[in-house]
Formats: sequence, structure tokens, C-alpha cells
Amino acid sequence: MFKKLQDIFAIPELKRRLLFTMGLLVVYRVGGHITTPGVNPLALRAAFESQQGTIFALYDLFAGGNFSRATIFALGIMPYISASIIIQLLQAVIPFFEKLAKEGEEGRKKITQYTRYGTVALAAVQSFGIAFYLESLNIGGAAVVPMPGFFFRILTMVTMVSGTIFVMWLGEQITERGIGNGISLVIMIGIVARYPADMLDTFRALRLGTISPLRLVILLVIMVLVTASVILITQGQRRIPVQYAKRIVGRRVYGGKAQYIPLRVNTAGVIPIIFAQSIMMFPGTLAAFFRNNEFMMSMMSIFRPSSMIYMALYAIIIIFFTYFYTAIVLNPVDLAENMQKYGGFIPGIRPGKRTSEYIDRILTRVTLPGAIFLAFIAILPDIMIQRGKLPATVYFGGTSLLIVVGVMLDTLQQIETHLLMRHYDGFMKKGHMRGRRF
Repeated sequence: MFKKLQDIFAIPELKRRLLFTMGLLVVYRVGGHITTPGVNPLALRAAFESQQGTIFALYDLFAGGNFSRATIFALGIMPYISASIIIQLLQAVIPFFEKLAKEGEEGRKKITQYTRYGTVALAAVQSFGIAFYLESLNIGGAAVVPMPGFFFRILTMVTMVSGTIFVMWLGEQITERGIGNGISLVIMIGIVARYPADMLDTFRALRLGTISPLRLVILLVIMVLVTASVILITQGQRRIPVQYAKRIVGRRVYGGKAQYIPLRVNTAGVIPIIFAQSIMMFPGTLAAFFRNNEFMMSMMSIFRPSSMIYMALYAIIIIFFTYFYTAIVLNPVDLAENMQKYGGFIPGIRPGKRTSEYIDRILTRVTLPGAIFLAFIAILPDIMIQRGKLPATVYFGGTSLLIVVGVMLDTLQQIETHLLMRHYDGFMKKGHMRGRRF
């Protein structure tokens, strides 16, 4: 491993890219400690301790803890992700966006431009709502915003929208001039930054006797097995062989090579869990605003993470969104048309409609184990907490685990590509790491 690290820093371009990436990530973490003007940080921390299990806690996960501290990066990269998902959904239902997606490089530039516009619009709306939300918080007589009013709202909007644009720019710069997917790395570094505090909580629980040494060892073994299974599912794929007919253009012969279509077991990535969590946390979020309402309190008890109804609905919604999002990002009809356009065919399957039906059938079967696995990973921590096997102080979530593992695999794959291009050994002695789409 030390030899691999020496090889990485022996390549000037790769070394420059790595240092550039680490430098921008440090800038992001520094900005995550600058509080928005006009906010009382101590009162805000106390207020957010009562918001666990709500959609605000989920948002804070992707903002790297910046939301709970109301920093200048409080919105994080979530407006950009939301805008990207909206644009992807629009490509499936609006012909204009569908046409842009098929126009190659120029179309992608237009889509990126619209995504940026959508990011600014969403950030403006969300920051305005956050300003009102912060003004409404009052814990033990201590107001989170000592001087509320019009100027605080405008200042909050300007600060948070500017912070979101800056974070988006950091991510794009990392993607272009650094190593790895910049947006994904920004999310991952916010999640990883919490690990030291989580480890301290775990050792504190061990010292206080909340968790026994044997149970901690069992927990570590389970976490290693779960991480290994996440890697297998993330890298797993079903390859459909494709044969291209030979074409003679002038004096050159094109085609005639056997290739394959890689259908991933987990095509949708972590998106289904994000959608499902947003839906399942919505009743708890509403109940947090109506604590004196008996009906809302009963709804909150039904939709608490430890209840069987919550876990069953959670799993079903994840499976549904896995198929839904897979159908959005991977269209068998388009695959079949592109294959037929370039003279490709699946051996034993007629081109055209039969090919699209065959791909759709294989994709449906391959997606099922991936969807079940996502649901299992998402509810596993809740099951362990309910049965007393896992204290809430050492909680590890399926969403954060999938993000961290996926981003690290993608980054390692790009580093290995640079090493192999310059005739260095990669990280794996046999075979090569396959890239993924986050």
C-alpha cells in the first residue's frame, strides 16, 4: 500500500489533482464553521437537539452538519442535487428536455445551465423559509434570532444563496481540475467529518457501560460485513452481450466486435433512500410543530423509526422508488434504438421492440435484489436499535454508508485509471475496479 501511495505522488499531474482536491475540501470545511450573521449558535444547537427524526435531520446529513449550525453553507449542495433530480425527471416527461439530452455536448451544456438556474431559485426559496424558521425558534426563553425582521431575512437569503453557489462552484472545480466527482466528495466529506465525534460517543458509551465490549466487537463485525456487501452490490452488474455487424467505409472496416451492456444491480444509487426518508420523516416534521395536538402525537408515535409500521412502509417505498428512478435514468427503448442505429444486436434477439422488451425484462429482474438490499440496509440500524443490539449513540445509517462507499470507490477508480495510463500498478492485482455513477 505504501508503494501505491508513492506511485500516486510520483505522477506530477495526479499529485497536483489530489492536492487541489484536498485544498478545496479544506476550504469547504472552514466555511462550515462560519455562522450566518444574526443567529445565536448556542440556542440553535439546543433547538436542533429536539429535531432528531425529522426531515431537518436528514437535510443536515447532506449539508455536513452546516444546517444545524446555520452556517454560510447551511443549504450545502442539496439545492443543486434537487435541481439535478428535477431536470432528470423533466427529461422523461417534457419533450424539450428530452431533446436536449440527446443533442450531445451542446445539449449537456444547456442542461447544466438550467440546473444552475434551478439551484439558485431553490436556494432562494429555501433560505427564505429557513430565515422564518430560525425566527420562530425559542428555547427556554432564548431566541435563536435575537433581532428578527426584514433585514435578517434578506441577509440570510443573500448569505445562504451565495454559500450554495460557492459550494456548487467548488464541486465543479474539483470535478474539472481535481480527482473524483466534486459534488459527491462535498457530500461525503461532510458525512466523514462526523465520524470522530461518533467514535467518541461509542467509547463514551463503552466506558459508561451502555454497551459491553462483546457487543461492540459484534457491532464492528456487522459493520464490516455490511460495508463489504454494499461494495459488492455497488459494483455488481449483469452484462448483456452485444454484437456489432461489420461495416466497410472506404478502405476501413468498422464494427465486428463483441461488447456488452452493463446493467447495474443498483442503478438508482442512494436516491430511493433519500426519497423514502423524506416521505417517512414528513409526519414527524409536522408533529414537531403541533406538539399539543393529540392526533399529530399519535401519528408521530406510529411513524417513529422503531415501529414495525414505519419499517414496513419504509422498505416498500424504497423498493418502489428504486424501480421508479431506474426507469427514469435507463430507458430500454432508447438503448434498443441506439443499438439498431449503429448495427448492434443481442445474439438470439431480434432488433427493435424484442430487444427493448428483453432488456426491460432483464433490468426488472436485476433491480429486484438491489431494491431489496437497499431496503434492508436502510432499516437494519432501526432493527438493531429496537432489539437493543445497537445503542442510538453509535447509530450508523444506510444512506451515509452508501454515499461514502460509492464516492470512495469512484475516486479510487479514477486514481487507478491515472496509474494504469502511466504504466503503474493499480490498487488491485487482479482485474480492475469498475467505475460507478453516483
